[in-house]
Amino acid sequence: MSRHTKIVATLGPASSTPEILERMVQAGIDVVRMNFSHGTADDHKARAEGIRAAAAKHGRTVGILGDLQGPKIRVGKFESGKITLVGDEKFILDAQCTLGNQERVGLDYKDLPKDVVFGDILLLDDGRLKLEVTGVRGQEIHTRVLVGGELSNNKGINRQGGGLTAPALTAKDMDDIKTAALIGVDFVAVSFPKSAADMYMARQLLRAAGSTAVLIAKIERVEAITNLAEILDASDGIMVARGDLAVEVGDATVPALQKKMIRMARDKNKLTITATQMMESMITSPVPTRAEVSDVANAVLDGTDAVMLSAETAAGKYPVEVVESMARICVEAERSAEVTLDREFLDRVFTRIDQSIAMAAIWTAHHLKVKAIAALTQSGSTALWMSRLNCGVPIYALTPDAESVGRMVLYRGVSPLSMKQQHTDRDLLLAEAEQLLIDRGVVEKGDLIALTIGEPIGTTGGTNTLKIVRVGEHQIL
Repeated sequence: MSRHTKIVATLGPASSTPEILERMVQAGIDVVRMNFSHGTADDHKARAEGIRAAAAKHGRTVGILGDLQGPKIRVGKFESGKITLVGDEKFILDAQCTLGNQERVGLDYKDLPKDVVFGDILLLDDGRLKLEVTGVRGQEIHTRVLVGGELSNNKGINRQGGGLTAPALTAKDMDDIKTAALIGVDFVAVSFPKSAADMYMARQLLRAAGSTAVLIAKIERVEAITNLAEILDASDGIMVARGDLAVEVGDATVPALQKKMIRMARDKNKLTITATQMMESMITSPVPTRAEVSDVANAVLDGTDAVMLSAETAAGKYPVEVVESMARICVEAERSAEVTLDREFLDRVFTRIDQSIAMAAIWTAHHLKVKAIAALTQSGSTALWMSRLNCGVPIYALTPDAESVGRMVLYRGVSPLSMKQQHTDRDLLLAEAEQLLIDRGVVEKGDLIALTIGEPIGTTGGTNTLKIVRVGEHQIL
């Protein structure tokens, strides 16, 4: 496995044919994202079947992430489809308006007049347009245009500094959770959570629908930054969703927040996905800008588990080429990354046996310069702990659990492999694990590998053994 950082690619009209899906799998995608803001349940089901078929054809596992739409805080539609706002002119956001014109426009989020007061700054279309609230009269928000420009149907609205009360989970989201469970997605991303309570509710709905999917919180609101620790505790990971977040907190603050979020998530053994405009120019260009290359590389150096493509693969002209470019950037950034394992261990305290074995494995693997780590695991927890620290050694997670294989595709530096658990004898299982790595071309005779396993065999959270093996010394059955 030459690349440790995973790639998430959004599916859409540009990436739904069997040919393109196959080429994207070959280019290196690890997870596909289904944006539930667009398309029907049947569309998502068909794409899930398509990506699974493409992955199986090429002997790979590709995870599926269902991304919930969240609250629609948007303007309504215009009679002519769009208007042009002019600086210093008056403009009304009217919750009761049906079709907008040059003077006013409707709102999808009808409670917005209750959330704003005189002097508030409203940012439209990802911050491209700026309005100052001059008054609220019933269902009408009267504003003055500070920064004008073209405003078209259904563009988003943010309040500078956050504070909108729209709930994270809408009725549509609750239906989409059922669709996600039916499709069998591996990950579910919750849009605009403000607190741990939003994530707990999403998890309850997900489990009630029969899904054990990994829960990802999209950090997009000011309130989410304030409550980041509790949101992380209530989630399995976060998405650094830099678009809406930048609009609310200011674009200049996002790079430092990105580093803080990734660091905090890794310290709490949680996953991270870095998203939004990573390779935006490749929607129309066959090559990325130098700034985009640096952006992706910096996310890799920050320690993110995955980098994400949105419109680049969903609607762009070069869905395959952008994946290839991103993969190349990740590999080069990883080559330059300093391994600081010794320093990272100084302040760590381990209270669980299985976590201690995981940490001992990566410490030993790094200092003995082993060829690979093989973690025999049921739930994937051992592999997750190993992936939180960079030891410079590839980690292969071997499990008989198909759901664990799906969730582990997002772990940085981890390659999940499906392994039949035909024995309850530890040494026989270790010998089979060694043979699987040989068959995969990962190791060869004479290589050192670190193997972890738990007894009794098949018990979740039971990893209690670390064994260093020179390949070929086992009797392979």
